[in-house]
Amino acid sequence: MLSVSRVLLRRMATKKIKLEQADKDEKLAPLLAAGWSMVDGRDAIKKNYQFNNFNVAFGFMTRVAMKAEQMNHHPEWFNVYNKVEVTLSTHDCGGLSVKDVTMATFMDTISDGKTS
Repeated sequence: MLSVSRVLLRRMATKKIKLEQADKDEKLAPLLAAGWSMVDGRDAIKKNYQFNNFNVAFGFMTRVAMKAEQMNHHPEWFNVYNKVEVTLSTHDCGGLSVKDVTMATFMDTISDGKTS
């Protein structure tokens, strides 16, 4: 049987907590430098990716979809041919969380620097 403290730690690890401004400034700085931008009127970030063709764009989206399922954290996105527009925000906490930073970093890692 798990102790009460272990149960609380597990719950805290999976809880979606909105980033405080100081954490946001620190954690978003590398993403903003890599082409992500804040969404006007929302506590969210966005980025546009452009790939060589639809197949590569769809492959990117498939890899992101598998990561999203693993994290239980799904992006808002729009795709036309070789372009993928992504917006990240954690709806459960009403703004940006560490999950958004993790997902954005993952997307940049697998995109091979393809942005528009």
